Amino acid sequence: MTARHHGTGVPPLTWGTRLLRVGCAFTHRAEVPTPAVLLVRPRWSADVRLSQESLRVEPDVPLRHTQDLYGNRTSRLVLPPGLSTVHYSAWVDVPDRTEDVDEDVPETLPDSLPDDVLLYTLSSRYCASDVMGAEAWSRFGAHPPGYGRVREVCRHVHESLSFGHGTSTAPSTAADVNAAGSGVCRDFTHLAISFCRALNIPARYVSGYLPDLDVPPDGAPMDFAAWMEVWLGDRWWTFDPRNDQPRKGRVVIGRGRDAADVAMVTTYGGPLLESMVVQAEEDHAPAWR
Repeated sequence: MTARHHGTGVPPLTWGTRLLRVGCAFTHRAEVPTPAVLLVRPRWSADVRLSQESLRVEPDVPLRHTQDLYGNRTSRLVLPPGLSTVHYSAWVDVPDRTEDVDEDVPETLPDSLPDDVLLYTLSSRYCASDVMGAEAWSRFGAHPPGYGRVREVCRHVHESLSFGHGTSTAPSTAADVNAAGSGVCRDFTHLAISFCRALNIPARYVSGYLPDLDVPPDGAPMDFAAWMEVWLGDRWWTFDPRNDQPRKGRVVIGRGRDAADVAMVTTYGGPLLESMVVQAEEDHAPAWR
């Protein structure tokens, strides 16, 4: 699939933008034909403009482009026996500014939450907020409700967990990571979400591309990023317990209750993932312009 998107019907951006090149490649080895669902394409947004994208598979197989329960742009295929590689790439214009911050925005009581937001106060597979309830109220219950309390949750998670690849596993929950004291970005996000939900603050998991724009590179290979969105006042606000600072260039791929809802590749079988490469960087002169 190759597509250009220009007339999207949304008004032009009112601030400067940066051009990013984002993408990924997954190579699997399957013994039998294996159905799979991909979640690698950015979501449409008034703030983030997708200019061109390409999704292809080697060897060539049919792709069906769909939308899941949460509005994420999924693609369905069947991985053939043997080696196959999924390639995705896109150029994206993003605002040259960090996400919004408002220290005065209040929390919203559960009874006043929109119906479609109330879901994000409940426990989920990786975010067992009922298990984390006593600690959440002990640590953060006395803090004034609102944006500042969520910021304090993120600060605590950022300082209490150490980041390390391989320090958690696919089944690790927020409670597991809290006890172990280490994890990767998805674990930081799961723990912060669990604390927020235990405090009756709606929080949802976000996955995406996050380039090193105007921040020092961390030296590790580029990977998909995870952060959270929290409902305060009358809208969602972005928080990042892994980095614990506002960032530029976030490109949302998926939103859901936790990482189980937004896996980049879901396979219905047992193919071996042989390699994965992720790209998210500024691109000043793409070939198509």
